[in-house]
Amino acid sequence: MQDYDVIVVGGGPAGAAGAAFLGKSGKKVLVLDKAHFPRDKTCGDGISGKSMRVLKELGITDAIERAPHGKIHGVVFSSPNGTVVEIPIQKGNAQKIDYGYCCRREVFDNVLFQNAKKNAETMEGFQVTDLITEGGAVVGVKGVGEDKKDYEFRAKVVVGADGANSIVARKLGVYDARPDHWCVAIRGYYKNVRGLTPNIELHFIDETMPGYFWIFPLENGYANVGVGMVLRDQRKKQVNLKEAMNKAMKDNPLFRDRFAQAELVGDIKGWNLPFGSWHWKAHGSGWLLIGDAAALVDPFTGEGIGNALLTGKMAAEAINEAFAANDFSEAFLKRYEDRMRAELDHELQNSYRMQRVGTKNWLLNFFMGKAARSEELRDMIAGTLTDAHSRNKYVSPLFYLRVLLA
Repeated sequence: MQDYDVIVVGGGPAGAAGAAFLGKSGKKVLVLDKAHFPRDKTCGDGISGKSMRVLKELGITDAIERAPHGKIHGVVFSSPNGTVVEIPIQKGNAQKIDYGYCCRREVFDNVLFQNAKKNAETMEGFQVTDLITEGGAVVGVKGVGEDKKDYEFRAKVVVGADGANSIVARKLGVYDARPDHWCVAIRGYYKNVRGLTPNIELHFIDETMPGYFWIFPLENGYANVGVGMVLRDQRKKQVNLKEAMNKAMKDNPLFRDRFAQAELVGDIKGWNLPFGSWHWKAHGSGWLLIGDAAALVDPFTGEGIGNALLTGKMAAEAINEAFAANDFSEAFLKRYEDRMRAELDHELQNSYRMQRVGTKNWLLNFFMGKAARSEELRDMIAGTLTDAHSRNKYVSPLFYLRVLLA
C-alpha cells in the first residue's frame, strides 16, 4: 500500500491533463491505466478549438504540431437531398483559434500521457477493480497489476477519468446510461480516399439517418471514416452501423467514386459516447469524475476531447483548493461540479436540441439549402466551430427568423 495526494484512474486526455496540472502545482499524483501507451483509442480523432486552448496551457501544442496529424480549417456538411455546404472556420474569432487537428488517438493520447509522466507517477497495465471507502468517503483504489499481484493505493482524492464505461462511476453507483442520451459509433482508417481537403466532413445521408456519416482527414492521405447514431434510434430502426457505412461508401453518389479505390487499414471498431445532455453525479466525498466518465460528450458533434481536457483542468483547480482548505468532503468538492455544469451545461443542452432537430430530413434539406445560398448564414454557422457558446443562437426564435429570410 502506498499513499498519494491524488489518484487518477485513466490516462487518456482527461486524466493526463488533470494529472499534469496537479503535478505542476506540487501534488503527489498517481495515474493508473489498464493499457500501455501508445495505445489505440476508438474515436473520430477531431481536436477542437476548445481542446487547443487547454493544450496551450499545458504547453504541448508544439509536440502536437510535430506529431502526425491533419490540420483542419473548416467543415463540409451535406443534407439528405445531396446539398453540400463548405464552411471555413472564422478568422479573427474571439478565441483566436482558426484551425483544429485530426490526430489519431494512438498519437494524441501518447503526447498527453508522456507530458503527464513529467509531473506524476504512472502505472500502466493496471486494472482498477474496486474503490476503498471509509466513513462514506473514497480514500483509495484496489486493483491488479500486470504482474497479477493485488495492490492498494490511498489518496485524499480519487479522480475517475476512465472513459464511457468507467469502473469508478460504476462502483460509486452513479453510472446511468440512457438510450436517448447515448451514442453508438464505429470508425475505420482508410487510405486512397479521393477528394480529401483540410475540412472535416459531416454528411446527413439517408443510409445513416438519423445519425451522420463522417470523413476526417489525417496525415499522409489517410482518413478516419465512421458513422454514429443515438442508441435509441439505432435500436428502433435496427440499423447495422457497419452495413450502413459500407452502403454509403458503395452506393451513395456523393461517395461512390471517392471510395472506389479506398482500402481499409486495420479493423472497423466501435465505441460508446455518453452525452452530456443527461447528468450523472460527478462529485462526492473524496472523489470526482471527469471527461467521458462524467458523461460529457457533445450531443451534436459527438466530440468529447475538449470537455475532457477542460474538466481535467477544472478538477485540478478544485482539488488544489481542497488541499488548501484541508477539506475533501462532498460539500467542498461540489464546487467542481457546480463550476463544470455552469460552464458546459447550457452548451450541451443546446447541442442536444440541435441533435434532435438533425433527425428530420426535410429540415436538414431546408437548412442546408439556405446555407448554400446565404453567406450570412454560413458565417453564423462558422462561429459555432470555434465558439461553442454561439450555438445558443440555434435555439433563438430570432435565429430561425433570420434563416427564413436568408
